[in-house]
Amino acid sequence: MKKSKFLLLSGIMLVVVFIIVFVGVNLTSNLGKTKTEVASEDAGKRLNKLYSNISVSTDTPVKGQIDLNPADIAESLPDISKFPITVNNTTDQFVEIFSSIEKGGTGVDGWLTDVATEFNKANITIDGKKVSVKLRNIASGTATDFIKSGKYVPDAFTPSNELWGEMVKASGVKTQLVSKRLVGNVPGIVISKVKYDALIDKYGAVNVKTVTEAISNNEFSMGYTDPFASSTGLNFLVTALNTFDSNDLLGAKAVQGFEQFQANVPFIASTTIQMRDAAKSGMLDGFVLEYQTYFNADDLKNGYVFTPFGVRHDSPLYALGDLPKAKQNIIKKFAEFVEQEKYQTDAKTKGFNLLNDYQSELATVNGSLLSSAQKLWKEKKNGGKPITAVFVTDVSGSMAGEPLNRLKESLIKGQKYLGKDNSIGLVSYSSSVTVNLPIAKYDTNQQSMFVGAVNSLQASGGTATFDGIVVAMKMLEDELAINPNTKPIIFVLSDGETNEGYSLKDIKGLIETYKVPIYTIGYNANIKALQSISSINEAASINADTDDVVYKIGNLFNVQM
Repeated sequence: MKKSKFLLLSGIMLVVVFIIVFVGVNLTSNLGKTKTEVASEDAGKRLNKLYSNISVSTDTPVKGQIDLNPADIAESLPDISKFPITVNNTTDQFVEIFSSIEKGGTGVDGWLTDVATEFNKANITIDGKKVSVKLRNIASGTATDFIKSGKYVPDAFTPSNELWGEMVKASGVKTQLVSKRLVGNVPGIVISKVKYDALIDKYGAVNVKTVTEAISNNEFSMGYTDPFASSTGLNFLVTALNTFDSNDLLGAKAVQGFEQFQANVPFIASTTIQMRDAAKSGMLDGFVLEYQTYFNADDLKNGYVFTPFGVRHDSPLYALGDLPKAKQNIIKKFAEFVEQEKYQTDAKTKGFNLLNDYQSELATVNGSLLSSAQKLWKEKKNGGKPITAVFVTDVSGSMAGEPLNRLKESLIKGQKYLGKDNSIGLVSYSSSVTVNLPIAKYDTNQQSMFVGAVNSLQASGGTATFDGIVVAMKMLEDELAINPNTKPIIFVLSDGETNEGYSLKDIKGLIETYKVPIYTIGYNANIKALQSISSINEAASINADTDDVVYKIGNLFNVQM
């Protein structure tokens, strides 16, 4: 009897000791760790648990035929009809003008549209014949691609600033400056008032030099736009290089300064809209913008300060190519018409002609130098960190036919922009998930296997989008354990519909914790569903329609990879 009581008490004591030890271990296991480390460990456990419930298979990679020629910009450009004509010619004698979008669109962005409409109503004659203009609304960077590639060259071109005109001239296209200024505008850094005051207190002034210094010292979080596509982004790039070495924009001193600065830039936006969304989320202390846009954004004027920089954005007007005398005269007559006081006064109501005292900080920059600066940016923009990207492709039944064909085309042609120093992997999903290509450095061998894996994709089954994202995150987590210096990215190519597996609610916390940007590309897609994924970590979402999918994805890869 005593023996049985002893055994019972001993058993109870062992259980109590076990419970005490177990609780003690759990209570003390996080001692000395930062909140970030604890959150990361918890996220890792959560990720592993989610991953364990997914049916994952691995394909044997198959090599595909690769094209080693550089990306062909002309081939990737969509048909020119993709870009709207905002003013049609009203006579047989006319010129076509490419106009930047802040003035060639509608509403507050339609100043030149309004003026061109009035020009066509004015019954202006040259050599006894009535003349008119045709205005096409197209972003300056995209317009430059059309003109430089020779795919479509209009009679005249009015970009936001003279940098694009210099690049067109350097490409060999005959370029004549007809008017240095159609309407006044200025690029600037838009900075929250709190951060602006802090910069004034420390540096005594706010300009590109003090801003780049603050960014290099990790005191200021700023984003800017793609210098291959954005007038303000290109302007900021060359202005920043000039602050590092005004005598040699591409010299060793300038490159070293740019690398140090760029290492602390958290965000390069593909579009101004994407950048503004990031600012609204509180992610950025400042970002670049034209004054005309700032003037028309009531949500910015109260909480932000505008600081001009770089070359003015005065919408120069160029005549292009070997034009007959009649067309040259129409362009000159249009430039004179635009200068009338009533139109210049009207421009002020739309945000133009309001910072006329600002003088350009830079002299004219040679077009060849600008192209070299873009290439430097492409090489150095990640601050010495290589990119590791996993492409997550939707091969569900709803993608069968044209959507999957376009997905394949866009990846095969877009992969030329990926960069050989980066690493990539490929995942496909339907009801289950397949690792089509494990992560590896994007050398010629990996490129061949990527092409082979993409060409092998076939559509069927349900749509477990978030299962595919979980598998991609697990692949990236494993890669970061081996190469912690890499920067992880996910690209999701889908029609946006999810009907199986995990939901966004199940994995949103993980995406937020890991801070992996997820860029989404939609094919006949539920764009809102894809945007909800991308918006978590301020990534872009592209609606890849049939006309310009390759060009859009090429631009996205060029910026992010």
